[in-house]
Amino acid sequence: MVQHNFRKISADHYVFIKNYKNDESIILLLYVDDILIVGKNKMKIDALKKALCKSFSMKDLGSVKKILGIKITRDRSRRML
Repeated sequence: MVQHNFRKISADHYVFIKNYKNDESIILLLYVDDILIVGKNKMKIDALKKALCKSFSMKDLGSVKKILGIKITRDRSRRML
């Protein structure tokens, strides 16, 4: 993830973040063979997924509903998870 300009947060070795100039960021959770990508800018997320596909084989499973036993609920009108 470092080669994609992400930095590992000190609190958790499986969470990476990439900040952009316009106060946007992408958060990436990596656990064994699962990746969860969170961010507001879909174009930047799509570009990241395309770049990651060049590094290793991966499959986009769409919007997350559950990860690591945690149910994810989304409220798009309030832009909240």
